[in-house]
Amino acid sequence: MAANVTKHIRNIGIFAHVDAGKTTTTEQILYRSGRIRSLGSVDAGTAQTDFLEVERSRGISVRAAATRFSWQGMTINLVDTPGHVDFLSEVERSLRVMDGAVLILSAVEGVQAQTEVIWHALRERNIPTLIYVNKLDRIGADPIGTLKQIRRLLSPLAAPIQAPCGVEDTFAGISSVLETGSESEETRWYLQLLEETVAEQEEELLNHYLEHGTLPMEELTGRLPALTQSGAFFPILFGASSRGIGIEPLMQAMVTLLPAPTVVLDGPVSGVVFRIERDAAMGRIAYVRLYSGVIRNRDSVFNETQQIEEKITQIRKIDGQKAEDVGLLEAGDIAAVCGWNQARIGDIIGCADHVPGETRLAVPLLTVQVRWSSEADYPAVVAALQELADEDPLLDLQWLQEQRELHLKVMGPIQIEVLTHLLNHRYGLKAEFGQPSVIYKETPAQTGEGFIAYTMPKPCWAILRFLIEPGERGSGLTYSAAVRSERLLDRYQNEVARSVPEALQQGLFGWEVTDLKVTLIEGEHHVWHTHPLDFALATPMGIMDGLSHTGVTLLEPMLSFRLSIPEENGGKLMNELILMRGEFDTPVVRQERMEIEGKLPVATSLDFPARFGSLTKGRGILATFFAGYQECPADVSAERVRRGVNPLDQSKYILAFRNALAGS
Repeated sequence: MAANVTKHIRNIGIFAHVDAGKTTTTEQILYRSGRIRSLGSVDAGTAQTDFLEVERSRGISVRAAATRFSWQGMTINLVDTPGHVDFLSEVERSLRVMDGAVLILSAVEGVQAQTEVIWHALRERNIPTLIYVNKLDRIGADPIGTLKQIRRLLSPLAAPIQAPCGVEDTFAGISSVLETGSESEETRWYLQLLEETVAEQEEELLNHYLEHGTLPMEELTGRLPALTQSGAFFPILFGASSRGIGIEPLMQAMVTLLPAPTVVLDGPVSGVVFRIERDAAMGRIAYVRLYSGVIRNRDSVFNETQQIEEKITQIRKIDGQKAEDVGLLEAGDIAAVCGWNQARIGDIIGCADHVPGETRLAVPLLTVQVRWSSEADYPAVVAALQELADEDPLLDLQWLQEQRELHLKVMGPIQIEVLTHLLNHRYGLKAEFGQPSVIYKETPAQTGEGFIAYTMPKPCWAILRFLIEPGERGSGLTYSAAVRSERLLDRYQNEVARSVPEALQQGLFGWEVTDLKVTLIEGEHHVWHTHPLDFALATPMGIMDGLSHTGVTLLEPMLSFRLSIPEENGGKLMNELILMRGEFDTPVVRQERMEIEGKLPVATSLDFPARFGSLTKGRGILATFFAGYQECPADVSAERVRRGVNPLDQSKYILAFRNALAGS
């Protein structure tokens, strides 16, 4: 099977910090390509890619929106992603299926917290990226300052291929530094920065540059596509999207500098579902990126993740709110598939051979309880939240049927606001969310063993012994088995391996247990009395027995922070950081401003971003990123109500498990 390049297609994601002008830029692209006849507005709620009611009313993107346009004989699948950190899961899923990216910055605010998070994810996946500096017509726009910030905080391999003409109210447009005869004194500075950056990539070019002080224009222009597509260079472009300035050169760069998808045309079907939507007429719609093979209307396609086969009723090419039945999806392209009623986000379609892995960006650190206004709404609220959790699996809906409770994992307060809005406008339901609480985790405090002999009441027989060891921070779960097949048949060992992660969802304090190594060191079945489900029942009891011997250490989520404040606010801010149990490096003073970097516990800093503005009278800059989990101080305790029966109460747990089986 030969890999080919589908030259007429581009799959490009548009990413940015909130309010950098991402949706406005997308709107201008669609307008100038002829895809839409009139420009929509984010503020007026008429933008093509903000089609949810909540997006129109709030003026923010909540869901990634897929659209497409044609430009110079190319078809570009464009995904406009949300900029707010609370909707990072949408960004995460879009990254998986993109071949190129446009990262938008505001020339006023420069590199912001979300910009860095997205940049690191793009680099981790080595996705070729254009950087578009927007809002050059705004008061406070600083193209040179923003450019220097990009090179310092993002990459020294980023350099301009354009120069702005004027700034703020004198901003008149842009000029390409790659066109002979466009050199002015100001343009020359931008060109020199480009030449230096490109020259450093190849010894031959560097020697020429050192000898002549410049590079031949055709050499420079010719090298840019390959350097950009290999991730050795990041072109910087400028514009003012609200006025349509810089849009067509950006579109030109998208088709000439970003890569076409590499596909396997003659291979087996291989793709991934990266988004789920619901349609009033068609039901569940699965957005698919295909890497190999072809699928057609009425094909039955194997879902590798769920091990099921489902029939396609229709294949649609989606353009914002419009859809066209095309009947066919080929490798390298993206489309919406109808008829797959079981499909979930992340499902591998066909085989996994050509599908890239996931990037984890979004880690929900808060949990909230949902309350309904009237008892009659309870079933409808459950159904609505199950549907929303299908569209965003990170919500991880926990439905405690006995306690009649619903719990969700969330990223932050804006997401809670949006969920309230969606329940009301999409489903006609009024629901309230409790105060968010922090999601802690547990980890074994020391090495120990867990043992279970589940041999009564008959018929049953499952004997297991686990070795449980602490793992490195951030390592998650490592499971292995050291039991011979004749002692414990492979099918029973498989049942244990499947059950261990489930058993670790709730530890001694009710939180997920992580960063540990579990080894099955002893196992025994009975030739007459054993049923595979005996091991599904025994595993949680053996694991919890082990945790009761090792004891657990509570872990709390941490944020990495970087702040810049006026020097006179330094003492007050450092005192605040200490009160929040913050750890930070020695502050650095630059031009009457103090910069501090360090770590903060999420639990103590939930309201810090809101207070930060008043503490610095609006003159401070704060960036925070998730920095993993670390051990809580000894005086911090947090326990969560357990769902279901505790496997440590073995007789009650066995009874509950058997009753559940009898009732199913």
